[in-house]
Amino acid sequence: MRLRILIAPSGFKESLSARQVADCVASGVRRAVPDALIRKAPLADGGEGFAEALVAAVGGELHPVRVTGPVGEPVEAHFGMLAGESVPTAVLEMAAAAGLRHVPPGRRDPLETTTRGVGELVAAALDRGARRILVGCGDSGTNDGGAGMAQALGARLLDADGDEIGPGGRELLRLDRIELGGLDPRLAECTLDVACNWTNVLTGPQGVARVYGPQKGADEETVEVLEKALLHYADVVEAATGTDVRTAPGSGASGGLGAGLSALLGATLHSRFDIITEYLAFDHLLAECDLVITAEGAIDRQTPRGKVPAEVAAHAARLDVPVIALTGTVGEGVQAAVDAGLDAYGSILTAPCTLDEALVRADELLIAAAEQALRMMLVGRRLAWQELDAAESGSRRH
Repeated sequence: MRLRILIAPSGFKESLSARQVADCVASGVRRAVPDALIRKAPLADGGEGFAEALVAAVGGELHPVRVTGPVGEPVEAHFGMLAGESVPTAVLEMAAAAGLRHVPPGRRDPLETTTRGVGELVAAALDRGARRILVGCGDSGTNDGGAGMAQALGARLLDADGDEIGPGGRELLRLDRIELGGLDPRLAECTLDVACNWTNVLTGPQGVARVYGPQKGADEETVEVLEKALLHYADVVEAATGTDVRTAPGSGASGGLGAGLSALLGATLHSRFDIITEYLAFDHLLAECDLVITAEGAIDRQTPRGKVPAEVAAHAARLDVPVIALTGTVGEGVQAAVDAGLDAYGSILTAPCTLDEALVRADELLIAAAEQALRMMLVGRRLAWQELDAAESGSRRH
């Protein structure tokens, strides 16, 4: 019987999109099992590739847009219009406008980076007639609480003198009041649904500044400034809207963009996996496979906190389908990922190399790792058949 394999990876940040990862894994699988029946379900987790994945899943068209990037310079972004929806529906990922890949390594300072381009993407989708917008949160290079996004859509974020605050997380410390009367009126006629990591919160010990600030270039001192700024921002947001975003589920998504979307624009935050599986019919795909291969840039103690491999494992466990995870790095606390349901995991790195080299060679490394994982599985399969044959022979002798 031919082996049925579902490939359901996330992307590798700053390297490969979820679709590219799926293609690489499929190439490796075919080297080991040429006749395997392969289904690919790239699970862009709200970050890079989110719009592309949903357009590919249901049909539609991607539209290029030039917007303000996270360091204030123009970047080429995009959004998608989905086909077959009952209302005109757009999908966009914040990473296309304000992702970490748009922040040069020497300029990674979340005190300065802005989400203004995300607001410009929303406006572009409204210009196309969207009446529902799906926003993917992930792979951000910002930590401004969505302030820049809100300003781009007409909100006024003012200091004590009545002047607009500038871009970046640091400027939130100057914020005195928020005026929402100037928001784009089309937003009132549009439903905003946000796919985000439900476990990310805005402030506190597990707040976005402390957990993700260092990934965006923040040192210890900067993390403390960001935390103070976000706490102040939450106070002003609550005064303006009556909404407490400090520890609301998803409020810390993409450097606090979740808080800005929900409190200032009235968006509804969802577990990103729920949005993705709504369009991919993921559980139906699981029911028709023998093995799932997922992938993520890192497997560690944060994996159970809403990361794609853990979500895939949770869904697969309900149908008793085994899951293998391929990863760039195996980090501290990886046992938490195993406890979350992964049956096996392995790094694609087979020899010491620099991060830059690993990013450049990610495609060939993934192909080789997928091939090796399947070859190891085939050895186990042969052993299982030999054991079964021996048991049957013993039964016939008796």
